[in-house]
Formats: sequence, C-alpha cells, structure tokens
Amino acid sequence: MSGQTTTGDVARVITAWGRIETQMRVHAPASAALLRPPASAAEIAAAEIAIGRAPALKTLYQLHDGAFGSHSDDFENDHEATPPVAAKEWMAAGFLPGNQVWYRLNEMRAQYLHQTLDLGRDPGCLPISNAPGDSWFGRFVGVEEGEPTYGNLGKWAVDDSNSMIPYMTDGWPLPDYLEETAAAVEQGRCLTQPYGCGADTDEHPCLMEGGLGWFNPDEAAGGGWQPVPRAR
Repeated sequence: MSGQTTTGDVARVITAWGRIETQMRVHAPASAALLRPPASAAEIAAAEIAIGRAPALKTLYQLHDGAFGSHSDDFENDHEATPPVAAKEWMAAGFLPGNQVWYRLNEMRAQYLHQTLDLGRDPGCLPISNAPGDSWFGRFVGVEEGEPTYGNLGKWAVDDSNSMIPYMTDGWPLPDYLEETAAAVEQGRCLTQPYGCGADTDEHPCLMEGGLGWFNPDEAAGGGWQPVPRAR
C-alpha cells in the first residue's frame, strides 16, 4: 500500500485523522474504543504483497489497524482486545460516513480476494470498509497505478457494479475525503462532495450512548440519536 503518496499527502492524512479521532474521543468514546492498535510494518508489508498498493492508506494503518465491529463475531472471537461493554452496540462501529466501519488488514485482504477471485470484480478496487455486520456494501480505494481513480474513494456492493464517489467522476482523493469528514464532524453537518456535486447525503454525524453514527438528524432523533455538538 505504499503507492506514490507524497509527503504532503501523508501529513494531511495524519492531521485529518487526528481531528476525527479527537472528536470521537471527546464525544463518542464508545466508537473511539473500537480503534485497534497500529498495524506493524510486517503486517503492512504482507498486505502489500497480497493486495497491492494504495497511496495514503498505508499511513492510516500505521495509526490504527482498522476497528472492531465489521463482523458479528468480532467481540466474541477476537481476543486481542476487549472493548468496553458500551462499545458492543453495533452502531458505535459505524463511525465513518455512511455508517461504515474501517477494515482491519486481514479483513481487507479477505474481502479483496473474495471480490476479485470469487466475484470477478475489478482488481483495481481495494475494499476498505463495510456497514457493521454487513458485507454486502462498502467503500473502496482505487489501487490501479496510472489511472485517474488511483488513491480515490468509491462504493462497492455485492449486487451492483462499483462506482466512484461522487458518481461519474474520478473519485474522492483519500486525503480530501478525510479532511472533509473531519470538518463535518467538527461542524455537525453532512459531507460536501468535490467537483461541485453538493452534499453527499443528508446524513449528519450523530451521537447515542457514546457512539458516532451518520443519519438524517430529524429522523435520528426518534431513535435516540442527537447531533454532534459543533467544535468551538
């Protein structure tokens, strides 16, 4: 996953993720508790051999090896860490926009091999997340070097073709996406897409029982979710 990441991209990813994690630790400790320790250099190298490279993504895995919660048996069968009881609420795991949970390296590799070998999907699309406990749809990063989609964010679904975010564009560069996510969490608003495409969805960052999720605030209130306070 080393790719062609520039020094500037690395710094932007680290800074943007730091902003996101700061807000999580202050407002959504149950979600923050699901973050795993950094992946080791050996683990990252093994993943690169198996699935290729993607710019900026390596930097994220040097910060955390994804999060608990992408499969229903994570808390029962993963003995490397024991998250707090409050963090066992599945919605706490969907802290990324679209209620996505960040793959661990081994999950990323398994999903990539499943999609490319079993489903015949594009090997230039590296899955990085899915909805908690649901392996039917998620997000990917382009890893085909030399292509305009390289290092950019897209959507995958088992029963649909892959597409970039925003639709019919070259995709959302990962550092840009993380910076916009940080701003949205800090300001309690929905994401604004690049290329002048307006809002991504009507989903705003919301909180419940220490977990961070993304919902329409009017609809979420009935389920107990409350808007994230704006950072001062």
